[in-house]
Amino acid sequence: MNIHHIVARDLPDLWFQAVNGILDHGRRFTIDRGSYAGQTRLEYDYFSAHVKFPGTQPLLPDIPASCGIPNPVEADYIYGGQGYERSYIEYLMTGHKAPGESYTYGERLTHVPVRGDKLVWWKKNANEIVDLRNIDGKVLFEEEGALFVNQIEWIIDTYKRHGHRNNQMVLQVAHPSDLVLVDPPCLRSIDTRIQDDTLHFFIYFRSWDLWSGLPANLAGIQNLKEYMAGAIGVKDGEMVVESKGLHLYGYAEELAKLRCLRG
Repeated sequence: MNIHHIVARDLPDLWFQAVNGILDHGRRFTIDRGSYAGQTRLEYDYFSAHVKFPGTQPLLPDIPASCGIPNPVEADYIYGGQGYERSYIEYLMTGHKAPGESYTYGERLTHVPVRGDKLVWWKKNANEIVDLRNIDGKVLFEEEGALFVNQIEWIIDTYKRHGHRNNQMVLQVAHPSDLVLVDPPCLRSIDTRIQDDTLHFFIYFRSWDLWSGLPANLAGIQNLKEYMAGAIGVKDGEMVVESKGLHLYGYAEELAKLRCLRG
């Protein structure tokens, strides 16, 4: 298995290096199951990258006009605009879920029910097991008698309460029961670390569309990181990203060759 690692200056540099590299190092597979079953794609065996300045603007890919192809992601898709009922940032950072959606990343991050043993321990004030906090309507809130956690606000609150050297603060997207979904979440977790008064993200995707998914996802996640860093009172930091399924679908392969000036 080939582990492909790159070091990138910013998010457009990450995207270009990954697109260019997959044309040489990706292996071609036929998709057995999922959104594009029966089609082929190029896929890295395993991909990791260290992005040193992910907050550098612009966040989206750089497409020279001479390439004659559109940007794989419109800014309005990320921030909201004409033709989009919901911005990607709203999808990532709010609990709104539209009819027909089995999940959203924002629902998983901001609207997490406390159930089962955890709820029992909470009601028993078992502070040797659970981290008891006040129901404040932001970090912890109730709806129709049920208790919910906003992971984003919980992590902000924890860093502010207890200091920065904490290895527990992971934004969890995946649930074990996601195995029963036909199309489970691609983003599984965003781990966090504050080092030298700077917030860094460690991001893992089980499967990842390189052409348009990666730039959209990371632009949104960078906005999340900036929000959290500002709320905690630290600097915005770096990203380490990983995936065992970063891929380029067949329809995008010719576009990738055009962008990379491949004949």
